Amino acid sequence: MRAVVHDRYGPPEVMRLVDVERPAPKDDEVLVRVCASTVTRSDTALRSAEYGFARAFTGLRGPKQRIAGMELAGTIEAVGTTVSRFRVGDEVFGIRSGANAEYVCVGERGVLAHKPADITFEQAAAVPDGACTALAFLRQAGLEKGQRLLVYGASGSIGTAAVQLGRHFGANVTAVCDARHHELVRSLGAGTVIDYRREDFAADGLTYDVIVDAVGKLSAWRSRRSLEPGGAYVSAGSAGSLLGVLVLSLLTRLVGSRRIKLGMAEYRGEDLRFLKELIDRGGYRAVIDRSYPLEDVVEAHRYVDTHQKTGNVVLTVGNDRAA
Repeated sequence: MRAVVHDRYGPPEVMRLVDVERPAPKDDEVLVRVCASTVTRSDTALRSAEYGFARAFTGLRGPKQRIAGMELAGTIEAVGTTVSRFRVGDEVFGIRSGANAEYVCVGERGVLAHKPADITFEQAAAVPDGACTALAFLRQAGLEKGQRLLVYGASGSIGTAAVQLGRHFGANVTAVCDARHHELVRSLGAGTVIDYRREDFAADGLTYDVIVDAVGKLSAWRSRRSLEPGGAYVSAGSAGSLLGVLVLSLLTRLVGSRRIKLGMAEYRGEDLRFLKELIDRGGYRAVIDRSYPLEDVVEAHRYVDTHQKTGNVVLTVGNDRAA
């Protein structure tokens, strides 16, 4: 089978499409024939070793996980002997490392769910990472119905998810993003939009119960004044903001009522099933910026590296070749 691999850290050109051995499912796994995957901001950060500290987990000299990618949508090709929740032919979507490939094995109890019926494989692949992460952030912040939620970086993968989920949970959503995305985020449920290039929300005197920094570019120190007493700021973090968020997170545990948190991505099967039901009811939709064939994975990484993507970047996977 074909798969996108990288044996060293570096620019997009380290990604290669090669033939590798097709995996076989264990007793508690299913084999998914992948129809669509994605290139996320996390994928490009891991490829470039942008987060240097992460090498302790991903590999000091080179990536431990050679096959790239994490989001997938496709059809179950085979099931292990103890699997009962899925059958051959089921259409599924989920999260599993090594998803930029024609086939991947996923544990039955892993982050995998039946695909919503009325969306494409490409749309399904664009859901799990951003939506599960945004759901975890809102859970960590303790968002409640009627509260005021501000989403900074509202046009990205996590941001578009946070806007929609905030609306679903009954929050009054303010979205901060480039003016060219205002119509999009309004359609997703934002009641108020702010152009970050022209306005500084932290200087207008308004306060929020929850602030989600979906891109890791917002100053937690400056944002604290825009929080209501008892409010929470949750950040996706970045190479530049990580240390500051961690320090403030510790300080706010000891002093004051406002909480600063480093958002932790949490992938849970039950969350993915919740999202499936929400999509089936018309309460959530994937936002796709561009789609590339698997063969153009280098171009996809180059585009994500520009930090200009809206929502998600999808890889379409052809499976017309012999394994």
